Amino acid sequence: MDYYFRFGVIWANFDKLLFGLALGLALAVVAILAGTVIGMVCAFAATGRNRLIKSAVGVYVSAIRNTPILVIVLLVFFALPQLGVRLDKYQSFAASLAVYAGAYLTEVFRAGLNGVPLGVIDAGRAIWLTGLQVAAYVTFPIMMRNSLPAMGTTFISLFKDTSLASVVTVQELMFSGQIIAARNFQYFTVYTLTAILYFSVGYPAAIFVRWLERLSARGYSRRRRRHA
Repeated sequence: MDYYFRFGVIWANFDKLLFGLALGLALAVVAILAGTVIGMVCAFAATGRNRLIKSAVGVYVSAIRNTPILVIVLLVFFALPQLGVRLDKYQSFAASLAVYAGAYLTEVFRAGLNGVPLGVIDAGRAIWLTGLQVAAYVTFPIMMRNSLPAMGTTFISLFKDTSLASVVTVQELMFSGQIIAARNFQYFTVYTLTAILYFSVGYPAAIFVRWLERLSARGYSRRRRRHA
């Protein structure tokens, strides 16, 4: 059976799809920024000396990483109101994604911290930098360079996870595509375009991350040659 793309359906609803894509991007950016803060705080805590805090971070990371993100989204949206915590659908999804991102980024940043040479830290202490100054001026920049590849992969994956916002009726790209496809019975056409729109953001983002990695590597090499 031959199938023809119904471009009329696409043009008539393209503005809705673009709005859904923009909304998904906005939710992803908010969640990623919040998740980055959570991940950094937890990573520094996990590499600290307080055993109680390290254990708490370990429980958080293990619990979130072994729970499907869809379950987390539904728990935040439906279960928290029964405990008196009321968020609208946008806030609940952004919070769910941020908590999920924070667990993965904790491990990313922790690995980056473990890759910081102890000699560099000792050199910072030798010139009388405080613990906070060592963390800010020595440890943090090296951690970020070490973490950049994994951060890029995590961020792109989180952007794709915004498609799950449709289960709580957030009108992002996937939700808009479902509505348009169901109303016009053009599932193949609409979902194909939806996939193309996700790809049109995810692929350039991957290229940008690789460019940042090369830029960071060149900058690090120049600094090493300068101080050699």
